[in-house]
Amino acid sequence: MSNRDTLERQELAELLERLQKEHAELDQEVAEASELPAADQLYLGRMKRRKLRLKDMIMQLRSDVVPDMPA
Repeated sequence: MSNRDTLERQELAELLERLQKEHAELDQEVAEASELPAADQLYLGRMKRRKLRLKDMIMQLRSDVVPDMPA
């Protein structure tokens, strides 16, 4: 594996970590907002969609970072 490949993997791993942190923070925010009696449903829906997009990005990055297992 070349230095460039190693650097790209490190960058992907760092991005993955940031996205996971953002997803966790957003998850907490959604949970807190859901408990409010006058929760803004439009805002809550936007946060949930953002959370789903983050999850999709995380799953894609995981597949890029983790090498394929031989059959």
